[in-house]
Amino acid sequence: MKTAVIQLKSINNKEKNIKKALCLVKCAIARRAKFILLPEVFHFRGEIDPRKGFSDVSETIPGMSTIALMDVAKKNKVAILAGSVCETIPGEKKVYNTSVLINARGEIAAKYRKVHLFDARVGALKIMESQYFKSGRKNAMATIGPWNIGLSICYDLRFPGFYRKYKQGKADILCVPSAFTKITGQAHWEILLRARAVENVCYVLAPNQIGKDGKGVVSYGNSMIIDPWGKVLARASGDQEEIIFADLDKRLIKERRRALGF
Repeated sequence: MKTAVIQLKSINNKEKNIKKALCLVKCAIARRAKFILLPEVFHFRGEIDPRKGFSDVSETIPGMSTIALMDVAKKNKVAILAGSVCETIPGEKKVYNTSVLINARGEIAAKYRKVHLFDARVGALKIMESQYFKSGRKNAMATIGPWNIGLSICYDLRFPGFYRKYKQGKADILCVPSAFTKITGQAHWEILLRARAVENVCYVLAPNQIGKDGKGVVSYGNSMIIDPWGKVLARASGDQEEIIFADLDKRLIKERRRALGF
């Protein structure tokens, strides 16, 4: 399966972000990709009013950020991961950070609400995702053709036990759409992604953001596609919007698992 991972610099204009994402998805389709992934918060990454949080840009699912992707998926018979969007929670100010897997029929195959929220200090900046987001409660896995797909988002990457549930469910691919910071990314991004691939003997697909968000936090870029042996098949730059591609072979997973007695 030819796979495309899209690296973005999303800004504080939701309409422009969606338009750009659609354009890059169509570019990937033109190069015969069958599974196309966007990064975390691809629809909006900008300054917000602390009193409102993300309520002005949140939406139901399906909604503005996903309906057009569902249409493209159906027309072109491709699967798309809408990295994550801010999902409205009725009656609440907080929102979910939700990854949406769309199958080749244009249907929502799975929704995953980010479980591990990033509350940390990055350099001089303090990031408190729990101030605006509500934590999800469970993993989400779905089938795309013959492939079993396990969903996660960004900070989940630091919790290996979370991914063991996907291995137990016979996942073939782990998706990690992210807005991973430059400071932590330089130290940990590659090693964590490769570790999750090796310990679960899965492909890992990790589209990341680049550039600054509304608080001035810089994302690391370096989006990656990693094989079940921990080999980096494709890697993006640290500062450019781009698409990386790789062909995934399910036979490799079986061979590596058999070799290790999995």
